[in-house]
Amino acid sequence: MTEQRPAGWLSAMPPRMWLALVLSVLALVFILQNRQDTAIRLFTMVITAPLWITLVACTAIGLLIGVLIGRGGRKSR
Repeated sequence: MTEQRPAGWLSAMPPRMWLALVLSVLALVFILQNRQDTAIRLFTMVITAPLWITLVACTAIGLLIGVLIGRGGRKSR
C-alpha cells in the first residue's frame, strides 16, 4: 500500500499562479536595475523622473487594465 502525503501549498498552486509569480519577480528585478533619471514626454509635457518610478507606474497601470478587462468579461448569473 502506498502512503500518500498531504500536498503542500506550493504543489497546490495552479500553473498560472506560478507564471504570475515568476513574471512579478522578473518585473521587480527589471525595475530595480533601472534607477537612472529619464525624461518622460506626454503630449507637450516633459517630466524628468527616476526610471524606476516610471516602470512601477506603468506596471500598476497594466495590472489595473488587466483587472478591469478580466472583470468586464465575466457575466453574472
